[in-house]
Amino acid sequence: MYRRISVFTFLSFLLFANFLFSQDTQELEAERAISTKIKGEHPLINLMKTKTSTLKEELKGVHPRVFLTASEIEDLKDKTKEHKELWATALSRVRAMTIEPAPAPAQARRVQNPVGLGIPEAALAYKITGEKKYLQAAKKYMEAALSYKIWGYAYNKPDVDLAAGHLLYGLGWGYDLLYHDLTPEERKKYKAKLIRQARLLYDFYKPQPGKTYAYSQNHTFIPMSGLAVTAYALADETPEAKKWAELPRAIFEGVLATYSSDGFYYEGIEYWIFSTPWLIHYMDAQLHATGEDLYQKIPGINLIHKYISHATLPGAEFHFDYGDTYTGNQTRFKKAEDYNRERINGHFQSSYNILYNIANKFNNKEAQGVANWLKQKGQVSAEEMWTFIWYNKNIIPTPIEEQETWHYFKDHDVVFWRSSWEDDATAFSFKCGPSEGHSVLEKQKQFPEWRLSSGHAHPDAASFIIWADGKYLTGDSGYEGLTMTQSHNTLLFDGKGQNHEGEGHDVFYGIPYERINKIKITDVTMNAKKVTILADATAAYEPEVGVKNFTRKFEFTAPDTFTITDNVETNNQQIITSYLHADTTINKLSENMFEIEPNKTSLIAKILEPKMFDAKIDKNVLTAPGDPGSVDKGGLQERGKKLGISTKEKVTKTKFVTKLVIKKEM
Repeated sequence: MYRRISVFTFLSFLLFANFLFSQDTQELEAERAISTKIKGEHPLINLMKTKTSTLKEELKGVHPRVFLTASEIEDLKDKTKEHKELWATALSRVRAMTIEPAPAPAQARRVQNPVGLGIPEAALAYKITGEKKYLQAAKKYMEAALSYKIWGYAYNKPDVDLAAGHLLYGLGWGYDLLYHDLTPEERKKYKAKLIRQARLLYDFYKPQPGKTYAYSQNHTFIPMSGLAVTAYALADETPEAKKWAELPRAIFEGVLATYSSDGFYYEGIEYWIFSTPWLIHYMDAQLHATGEDLYQKIPGINLIHKYISHATLPGAEFHFDYGDTYTGNQTRFKKAEDYNRERINGHFQSSYNILYNIANKFNNKEAQGVANWLKQKGQVSAEEMWTFIWYNKNIIPTPIEEQETWHYFKDHDVVFWRSSWEDDATAFSFKCGPSEGHSVLEKQKQFPEWRLSSGHAHPDAASFIIWADGKYLTGDSGYEGLTMTQSHNTLLFDGKGQNHEGEGHDVFYGIPYERINKIKITDVTMNAKKVTILADATAAYEPEVGVKNFTRKFEFTAPDTFTITDNVETNNQQIITSYLHADTTINKLSENMFEIEPNKTSLIAKILEPKMFDAKIDKNVLTAPGDPGSVDKGGLQERGKKLGISTKEKVTKTKFVTKLVIKKEM
């Protein structure tokens, strides 16, 4: 007997099959290369058998249970009386009350994600207040999740990527929270959808001979976090839930171990904001549902407040935009789509509330202080219900004014410095390190199945960013589809930049990490008056480029003077170019002097060496990011201006000395 299948089901199968056969070529090649290192049984199989993934006895047969029990919800009711402001903010941000869910098929970028986040917001609001309007809102979003035949994009990783993670988290936790408030028919249909989607995700990620995992990449741990929430929500309702819980636990062994050792996030602040909550959601669900505390397995998580505070520019509206972070001057001019997308009623959405959780878990007073500072600056979070849940008044904060105004992230070799925590402070950063940190080499030995996926990191060794008086004076260009060295303040050799630039979104793909690891800061001295950084960026360039030596000395003397000294040698004669960038304007003042961003506060650049050079002021044109699955195929976009200082003729040895002075009109 033949089973009749719908046209939609058949087309969905073809789309999924096409995805399987048309995965990014680099990813498939990386999988083949790494799979040869995996001997015998896949490492995840043993982890699935041995790591904790079983509900605590007292939670079996109980709902709710994943993140909160009924008694804990009763405690939150009392908390609403004590923290009225936090609770009022949480209620005001229940998106299901004010925003209609995207109608099916919901194929625009990221439109399914808010549905996943919105379900538990409304569900928890109902459980705490008892008001039926929140229950109705939660069900409206749950029905929307059911209406999406494909969770995610039909054209790119259908049912197994970010949207699937968001919706499994939201519908799974919503089902758990509202279990006793749903009719038997409602429970049946929501459960059936969760089972279908969990099966698809599990089947895609389950260990197979030679299978590799991009542990440090958000496209791995976001779906796995969602799968875990659904697994614990359905733990004693379907036998399959056991393996659904086992797989994320096994994968998170690698995810947590490969997370940043020093707190710096290699994908950039935009992706930290988007991604890091999912690490927290998984660890919180694992702790609450099974009793296993994974926070101690990820020491870098207790340092993220350092990253957030120092990566935040004075004024707390923008950030040092290393990696794929927003759209450069377009964001700062409030013209880009991402400016409004990342703001709610004008307030920047930063996921700062994670720091309240870290403060609570580690009694981290500095983290509490950073979170308070960002809250006072008007920042908001994507899930304000968690702000209310995580905040612990008993953690006495270290005020931001009492925290250090400079920090060196040694594993990633990134330095941040600012004159104060005031809005008008001068701040700068210098970066010269391997894409995912020096500790990767040892971690790769521990996890041979780990496939690096560094596409959101940039070819920016020895680059720097300078900000003063609420103004971006020089630095990076933001999120690029095709990341290029010329978008940063560093060097090109005969027009060629670092790593495999121009060959795809991941410019680090295929480069032995032993060589990437040689990109480094060799010495740092810092205090309130003087900063000196020595860096070696030689290994950032492919051997065929012929860079024999590129070392940079970056010096700052308070309050306003920088000196950048580059010593360069090549194997063959080349034109060597040093770049400086501006958001709007670069003016030539004399043969060796230029003014960047003239208007009250500016940056004066004086070229001291070489004595003979060519200077060119040009538009800073780059490839913007394209659609998911085609990130490197966006259109060209102009983002400010760039000044190229080049040797007058081809040379094998040269020295660049540039003096930068912040000029302020009195």
